Amino acid sequence: MKKSVKISKKTGIALFVTAAVIMALLIVFHKNPGPAVDQSQELAKKIISCVVIAAACFAFIRWYDKFTGLPVELFQNRHLIWKLAKNDFKKRYAGSYLGAVWAMAQPVVTVAMYYIVFDKIMGNTSTPLREGVEVPFVLFLTAGLVPWFYFSEALNNGTNALLEYNYLVKKVVFKISILPIIKIIAATFIHVFFVCLLLIVAAIYGYYPTIYTTQIIYYSFCLFIFVLALSYTTCAVVVFFRDLSQIISIGLQIGMWATPILWNLDALSPEWIMILKLNPLVYIVNGYRSAIYEKEWFFRDFFSTMYFWIVTVVLFGLGAVIFKRLKVHFADVL
Repeated sequence: MKKSVKISKKTGIALFVTAAVIMALLIVFHKNPGPAVDQSQELAKKIISCVVIAAACFAFIRWYDKFTGLPVELFQNRHLIWKLAKNDFKKRYAGSYLGAVWAMAQPVVTVAMYYIVFDKIMGNTSTPLREGVEVPFVLFLTAGLVPWFYFSEALNNGTNALLEYNYLVKKVVFKISILPIIKIIAATFIHVFFVCLLLIVAAIYGYYPTIYTTQIIYYSFCLFIFVLALSYTTCAVVVFFRDLSQIISIGLQIGMWATPILWNLDALSPEWIMILKLNPLVYIVNGYRSAIYEKEWFFRDFFSTMYFWIVTVVLFGLGAVIFKRLKVHFADVL
């Protein structure tokens, strides 16, 4: 009989606060290794980051049980989650002759169409990097679309998880908290294929895998946690407000153009860059490109890394609280 490892409330709080203090100290004592920057802007970033971390610690201590309940349930049901995720992926394409090929066909066709329009018709064959070196546009485009396809599919599927599995939601003994992560893991299977496709495209243009390429695993994990954090809020709200699915679809269309997928962020003014970097997906998209052809480690952009994880942790905590508070009413509505 397997023993489950349990962490006491005091230990859990101590670990979280310790991690938060270490993160705050790293932010306070970090010095930008790049060119000279506005000191007042740098100081403002540090102050805002520390305030958010302090607020997160207060909320975690105040609502410890609500924040930790969801991660504990996911860990305890990890074997069931993996089994159901594989079944969900197989079920999605059951009965079709080509099976999972259809999941890969639409994004591949989308990339091909963008390539034909922007590269062949409009003649945009390359994109300049910060250092003045140009990268093939099709590689630049694919490196941005691969994480975006994963995000959009995972968010849509995670949002509708409770609606799709409504018969399980009505079962009292079933842990419905595992449903969103099942849909996101199923979307990850397709994402693995597209990462391989991205590596092939990069190799065709002479950008072969290096030690920096392994960062794709890190950025994929970042994206997985981020979309999971969003999904726990959206899947809980959509049960009561079905229009949310349509709002998300429109938001994804707008978000694709607000994220530097088809255009280069570095071509904008510093003020616009700072505003657009508030979008956590900018960190992910730039990270995929850095891993493929820019050969930079993720920790070089220190504040973007800290910002992304602070936002993700806050969203995950918020999603856990909303999900737990609303789940008692799911069966009645569905």
